[in-house]
Amino acid sequence: MQYPNMPDYRAVLQHLYEYAKLRCEYGANVQDVENILLKAEESLKEAISQINSLPIDEKLALQEPNCLEDIRKLRPDGPRRLWGKFDREKYLEKVEGALLARMAGCTLGAIVEGWPIESMREWAEFIGDPFPPVDYWSQAKDPSNLRYDKNRNQDYTRDKMDGVPVDDDVTYTLLGLLIVEDFGKDFTTEDVAKAWIKYLPIACTAEDIALRNIKAGISAYEAADKGNPYCQWIGADIRSDGWAYLAPGYPEKAAEMAYRDAYLSHRRNGIYGEMFFSAAQAAAFAVDNAVDALKVGLTEIPENCLLADAVRWALEEAKNIKDYRDARQAVDDRFKGMSGVHTINNACLTIFGLTIGGNDVTKVLSQTVAMGLDNDCTAATAGSIVGALVGKTGIPEHWYRPFNNKIHTYMNNAEIFKIDDVINRYAKQAEIILG
Repeated sequence: MQYPNMPDYRAVLQHLYEYAKLRCEYGANVQDVENILLKAEESLKEAISQINSLPIDEKLALQEPNCLEDIRKLRPDGPRRLWGKFDREKYLEKVEGALLARMAGCTLGAIVEGWPIESMREWAEFIGDPFPPVDYWSQAKDPSNLRYDKNRNQDYTRDKMDGVPVDDDVTYTLLGLLIVEDFGKDFTTEDVAKAWIKYLPIACTAEDIALRNIKAGISAYEAADKGNPYCQWIGADIRSDGWAYLAPGYPEKAAEMAYRDAYLSHRRNGIYGEMFFSAAQAAAFAVDNAVDALKVGLTEIPENCLLADAVRWALEEAKNIKDYRDARQAVDDRFKGMSGVHTINNACLTIFGLTIGGNDVTKVLSQTVAMGLDNDCTAATAGSIVGALVGKTGIPEHWYRPFNNKIHTYMNNAEIFKIDDVINRYAKQAEIILG
């Protein structure tokens, strides 16, 4: 995969804005300036249209279908189902581990999301924290800054935390539960759209586009296709966990539910990212190590898609990856030019976090956050997998003690959840699904 050389349009557009204002300040005719700006906008839109009209690789398109039936035809052989029946005691231990470690990874990464490695290291040195971090940050930059209009940055720190603070990674995990409670295990993509309208006041990138489209009357099955250049970004990937918690030990079912959810906002590798990690997390309830779980995840997506190729590379390359620096360098070298919030490069970092840390929850979270890119997302997903492997008893208490049995979200009329209640509600639905 090769990207074109990209002009620095941000700088050009910033100059366009500022020169337009400056010229008006010098007395230029406002209408003349507006006419020039309108022509520039039309030119950019025409460029987008021309790019979208370019021919694509049809052979690759056949290897990367969007239809579930076609996806299943192209997947390799796999176990499909690992648990023959629902073991409530075993499930409760593992799902609590998965959920707690997911929320811990997300919270640890949230206030340094997307930071360069060097910036995180310098901040840790400035506040006297170890790096990579082995506990929540002791201080946050811009402590009064609001995230999602709910929690301040300081609420994500070790001594100020009271409950799991808001984040979309945690919110979507809970939304998956609400979707099944509202519509049943055979929910449709249309049902997902209804749930988004009911519960989500805001969304980002691909999700924001899809939410706006369905509110404008576009079908749930077409919402990802209209004005959405983010359809292979990480937004569906981060919604993967809930389906695994609802189908523990049943990777095929977890991937199927993930597909119905992802289709609302994503296409091709964006869909596969959610399917892959849902299947891997479902497998983590039934296997002993992350690599086995990830290999099961590969059996639920097309064998020759870009994501599958990247995952196989990461699993092979893992033998050469000793720490977060090696991981980030390897990913930057292989995926040069890829967005920092893409499904594929972040999936590889998640894999490296798991292979470096093994079944050591602290090491998995610490190393994954230190890698950067979309590190609240990657650490959350890695945490979910290792948490399911080791269960709650395998998670050091300092990662969940500040949660105080509550989760904050930004959802409409569903802003606070009790952790023990969430676990029991997941168990109720999982028992039905494993039936």
